[in-house]
Parts: sequence; structure tokens; C-alpha cells
Amino acid sequence: MAKQSSFFSSISRLYPHVRPILPRLVMGLLCALLASVMALAIPQVLRVLVNESLAPGGSPDAVWGASLVVLGLGIAEAGLVALRRQFVINPATTVETRMRVSLYGHLQDLTVSFHDRWGSGQLLSRAMTDLNFLRRWMAFGAIMLVVTTLTVVIGVAVMFSMSWQLALIFLAAAVPIMVYGFRFRTRFSKVARRSQDQAGDLATTVEESVHGIRVLKAFGRSREALENFNEQAEELRQTEIAKAKHLATFSLVVTLLPELALGAGLVVGILLVSSGQLSIGSLVAFFATAAVVAAPVEFCGMLLAMALTAKSAVDRHFEVMDAENTITGPDRPRRPAELKGALSFRNATFAFEDAPDKPILKDITLDIRPGETMALIGITGSGKSALLQLVPRLYDVTGGSILIDGVDVREFDVEDLRTLVAVAFEDTTLFSSSVRDNVLLGTAGQDKDRDAALEEALDVAQAHFAYSLPDGVDTLIGEEGLSLSGGQRQRIALARAIAAKPAVLVLDDPLSALDVNTEELVEGRLRHVLADTTTLIVAHRPSTVALADRVALLEEGRITAVGTHAELLAKNSHYRYVIASLDPEPRDLDSELSALEDHSEEISR
Repeated sequence: MAKQSSFFSSISRLYPHVRPILPRLVMGLLCALLASVMALAIPQVLRVLVNESLAPGGSPDAVWGASLVVLGLGIAEAGLVALRRQFVINPATTVETRMRVSLYGHLQDLTVSFHDRWGSGQLLSRAMTDLNFLRRWMAFGAIMLVVTTLTVVIGVAVMFSMSWQLALIFLAAAVPIMVYGFRFRTRFSKVARRSQDQAGDLATTVEESVHGIRVLKAFGRSREALENFNEQAEELRQTEIAKAKHLATFSLVVTLLPELALGAGLVVGILLVSSGQLSIGSLVAFFATAAVVAAPVEFCGMLLAMALTAKSAVDRHFEVMDAENTITGPDRPRRPAELKGALSFRNATFAFEDAPDKPILKDITLDIRPGETMALIGITGSGKSALLQLVPRLYDVTGGSILIDGVDVREFDVEDLRTLVAVAFEDTTLFSSSVRDNVLLGTAGQDKDRDAALEEALDVAQAHFAYSLPDGVDTLIGEEGLSLSGGQRQRIALARAIAAKPAVLVLDDPLSALDVNTEELVEGRLRHVLADTTTLIVAHRPSTVALADRVALLEEGRITAVGTHAELLAKNSHYRYVIASLDPEPRDLDSELSALEDHSEEISR
């Protein structure tokens, strides 16, 4: 459950971001305040006009003079409002952009375990919707809330100077408004936070459905997905209705009570005028001032709602920003003088944060020699993928250590470590960019060197199809590369790992979606390219095992045997069982799903 905090303690966390633009915000506040003063000055002109210029014997020319003064005050008010916008809009958008960039940078630094716990839609809503709302609140809501408060205070003071009896009647209406305002704040804060969280969940559902549209279509689950989305959307609608009801009730109170006070004040004011205790001009000015004050009072409901929603947005933003990055480098990182690429596991143990007492890897001890290719096999759920992700510190060991050339990976700078280690996952992730940008993601150097690395990587991965795309290697491949088949995406991902030219290459069954002939070609080129690269590869098929110099058998989170394929096949019964259970034939699942979808459409026609 989110930690509750006061409004001011939450909003005060914006100060470091707002401090550079504070002078311009203050100038905007002064402009808005002066505009309100101009509005309050108009009733005083009317008071003078009624009491003096319109009295018997008054000069008609004074009416024109008063009209010009009112016109001048109106023009000044409009000019100050425009000036306020000029002062605050640009710096507010600057703060929004900086906070958004800071949030994105922090998300890049946070651990994989953090992203395992958080839905992408929740993070998206915090980065976009919440910060957009904060910008609008800083540029308008916060300033107008201060100005509205000061306008009411100044207006009431002016009203007291004209008639304390009428001012007391008007002020009496403020007491129930303040009492109800406290209850409104508590209720609205809860429902506003619930609305923002539900909007984040809804965004997550949309994103998952879009990314998994082929699966939903292939299995005919579109209707079920729609029903689930409709339920979530309805929950959000009900929450928004609850918000609107709270705000409508509050608006009713802050509108009705001042109007009733003005009605009662009108009766009392006429009696005061008839008894000679109040002039007609003062009565006119009082009600003109009351009209100026009543507008901000009625407006305060929306401003208070904006302020409470801004508080929730700040809390949601700092929920992410306060998350600690537990995978960091030391103050004085180390790097071997001559990098060879020896990879060693020393009693390495790992458990997820939410189940620390249930380690999935236990006392892993394994040595991979420089330039050696080690295959890692085991039944499903034995911890193979988790072991691979420990090497580049996507997760950290919870016990023991992992060493490269005798140096604990935790003693490297994290960025340096991930330059030394390249990874290709079984579930390929490509970005909405060109083939070139995806393959060269982990490379550096001159353009000429990068072009050579691109050509070699595509050749090794047998990704020559990239040259036949509409714009060659500069073709945009769409979100997550879904315009490509599974085998094509996997070859691009493999090329990306190869192009980085790492000292240690970690491959999580990178050939699972390739056909037999392509797999054979890739393996032949990999043997040559990996000759000087230490490689740890998860194998799900016998053909991948054949690529390795040695094989490590992972059983229930422990390494139970290490040797060549022939040695383990002859001596270890569990190894023979695992080998027998491996897929003999690679499958391009995306192509199969597309074919199934096409077949379903033909049947429906």
C-alpha cells in the first residue's frame, strides 16, 4: 500500500526541480495577483461614480472619466493575465521535460527485479500522464490557488471596510465551506489516487494486448481480452464518476452558500441604506466586490481537486524515483590489465527478492576457460536462464561470487562489465528502429569499424535477409520487430550480441527459432567467430550441445556434472534423460501462428 503523506510534504519534494524557475513562477504569481487587484479596484470606481458623479448635481463628464478608468483597469487585467502565461508556460514545460528525462534515466538504472514487479503501463502513466498534469498544475493550478486565496482575503478585507455587518454575513458562509472542504480533501485524495493507479493498469492491459495481438488472434481469445478490458475500463469509469460526484457536491456547497449569503446581505444592505448607515454607492461596490470574490470561491473546488491530484501525481512519481538501484559499481572499479575472458562461478547462489528462502541456484561452482564454449543443459525450471543473467549482473548473486579473469564481477563498473559481456536471449527484444541500429546497439567506434562489424555480424547470424528489405539494413522493423518472423528476429538479436565483440558471450538458446539448414550454417560460422570468445550457451537441442567444447548439467539448481558430450552421455543417466527430452527439430513459432491465423481466416470465409 502506498505510504500516506501530507500535502505539503509531498509537494515540497518538487522544490529541487522548481528552484531554477522559481523567479519566473514568482513573476507569474505577481502578475496574476495584480490582475486580481485590478478586478477588485473596479467596484471602488463604481462606488465613487454612484456616490459622487451620479448624485444630484454631479457632473455628467465624470461618467466618461469613470468608464475610461474601468476600461483601463480591464485592459490592464487582461494584459497581466497574458503576461502571467508568458512567464510560467515555458519554464513549466522545461521542468516537465527534465523530470521525464530523469525518470527515464532512473528506469534505465533500476534492476531487472524492479521491472519484474512493475507493469509497463504504470510506468508509462507516471512518465506521461502524471508529469503532464504536474506541468499544468505548476503553470496554472498552484499559482491560481495562491491568487484565489489572496483575492478572497483582500476582497473580504475590502468588504469589511465598506460594511462590517454585510461582511460578517458573507464570512459566515465560509465556516461550513471550510468544514466540508476538510472532508472533501480526505475523500477526494483517495479516489484520485485510485483513479491514477487504475489508469496505469489499463495502460498495461492495452500494451500487453497490442504486443500479444497475434497470440490473441491465433487462439481466438480477442473477445475474452475485450471483456477483461471492458471490466477494467468500467472500474475506472466508476472511479471517475465517484471523483465527479465528490467535486460536484463540493462545488454545490461553495456555490450555494455564498449565493445565500449574498441574498441575505442584499436584504440587510437595503435596510442599512434606508436607515442611512450605508450609502448606495457603498452597497453597489460591496456587491460588485462580492461578485469578484464569489467567482474564486466557486473556482476553488476545481483548484483544490487539481492540487490533490497533483499530490497523488508527485507521490506516484517519487515511488519510482525512490526505488533503490541495488546493482551498482564500486567507488574504485577494477579491470584486468590483460583481458582473457575466463569465467568462474564460486559457490554462486541466487534467490528472487520475493522468495529469499527458496534459492533457485545453489552453490554453483563452474570454470569456463578463456575461449571455451560451455553448453548449459537441464530440464525446464532448473535455473539455466537465471544463471546466465547473473553474469552481466542483470541480477546479483545472493551468495558466493562470479569472476571474470579472477575479478569479482561486482568489482567492475557496471557499464564496463556489460561491455565485456554480451547477451542474446531466447525471447528476442528488438526496438522500433532500423536493422542497423538494432545490430549495432552494443558497439562503439568509428563509422567504418561499425559498418564492418555490422556486415560480419549479419553474415555470422545468417541474417542476409536484412539486405533484401525495402531499405536494406536501414529498414525500420517496427515495434519489437513484429514485422519479422521469429527466426529473423532471433538472427538479428544474435547478430547484435556478436557485433558487440565481447570477451564473454552469454547465449540463451539463440537458435531455437531457426530451421535446420539455417541453424547448421549459423553454427558453422559461430565456431569460427567464437574461437577466441568465452561462451556460455543454454542448449535446448542436441545440435546446440554439439557446438560446445564441454557441457554442464544443471539439476535442481545445482551443477551435478561437467564434461564433454560423449563423456556425460556415457556416464550420466540424468544427462541421457535430458538429452532425450530436448527438441530435435527447431520451430519458428511466429510463422506457425501466422499460418494458423491465415488458415482460420480462410475457414471463416
